[in-house]
Amino acid sequence: MVFPPMKKKAAAAVAAGLLLCAVPLTAAADEDDGAGRAAAPAPVPVPGVNAADERSDAAATALMSMYDDESGLFENNGWWTGANALTAIIDNIADGGVQDHVYAIAQTYDKNIDAHDGDFTNEYLDDTGWWGLAWVKAYDLTGDTRYLDTARADAAHMADYWTDRCGGGVQWKTDDPYKNAVTNELYLQLNAALHNRIEGDTFYLGEAQKEWEWLQNSGMINQDNMINDGLGDDCTNNGQPTYTYNQGIVLGGLAELHRATGDDSLLDTARTLADASTTSPGLHTDGILHEPGGDNTPCNSDGASFKGAYTRGLGDLDQALDDRPYSAYLDRQATAAYDNARNDQGFYGSDWSGPVNQTSHQCQHSALDVLNAAADGGGSGA
Repeated sequence: MVFPPMKKKAAAAVAAGLLLCAVPLTAAADEDDGAGRAAAPAPVPVPGVNAADERSDAAATALMSMYDDESGLFENNGWWTGANALTAIIDNIADGGVQDHVYAIAQTYDKNIDAHDGDFTNEYLDDTGWWGLAWVKAYDLTGDTRYLDTARADAAHMADYWTDRCGGGVQWKTDDPYKNAVTNELYLQLNAALHNRIEGDTFYLGEAQKEWEWLQNSGMINQDNMINDGLGDDCTNNGQPTYTYNQGIVLGGLAELHRATGDDSLLDTARTLADASTTSPGLHTDGILHEPGGDNTPCNSDGASFKGAYTRGLGDLDQALDDRPYSAYLDRQATAAYDNARNDQGFYGSDWSGPVNQTSHQCQHSALDVLNAAADGGGSGA
């Protein structure tokens, strides 16, 4: 098995003997966020973190106050959004953040391994991809091979639904032939990630390359270098909205595939896509990211998770590029969320320009994702 390089803050935490702490936080507060949730307990600090790290740690602690120990999921037991929330928590731990949260990885796994169709699969192939990527991150952090095995099972489930319709690609659902961006971008990233962690692999690399060859020629990438939702019945771009997560997952996938192949043209393409999405007038107001049509996305909806996935993918690309061209952008988004979309209890809303009108694990993990990405980029929160 091949591990990715460990980030320096995570290495410092390991050296301090903190990384595999498995004790859940138990703290109470006498305030709530207006939705019946207690204010999050203060995070356990790691010496030497900067202001950006502290923002991330506080958001992670608030997110974990929404974690349900009984179900092993977050809040209202959201399935794919729970995979994203767990991924954001793992990223924070890996960055040398709040180490006490590591217990949630095994707890989520043990309580849900047999849920739905088993191995974190279900009828939605994109859901399966999200969980597969979460378990890759869990493997990176812990070295526990059961997580990598489950990620491989998830990739196999998705592969079963690669069809010839529209020339290839994985369909959205087991009973729906729709070819969409999110499912195929996840398939790209998951297979590239598996290749990068399995010594001597050729199969997953082949799947990732096959996916990218199909995706880049599918027509989903439009003339503005933005990615629409999917393909219509005639296998042409359906013109549906350019949701933020569809602009971001592909960036993480191309960064993984570049790591696998060393092909710099992949980073060139990723940079072209990222330049388009970070400057798109349809996704920004006064420089602050929002979904197409503005940020009136309810926190209890799927769409509240999209910006988190976008900034996570953009952060992955930024780290793969020597000049770190998107660090300032990520810090601007994180600072906007922290200053405008955070209530007194440390919970975040969906509109990073503010104000906070509601909170949920979807809105919270999205905020944590951008805060994690800003911390990785050296943002100070200034």
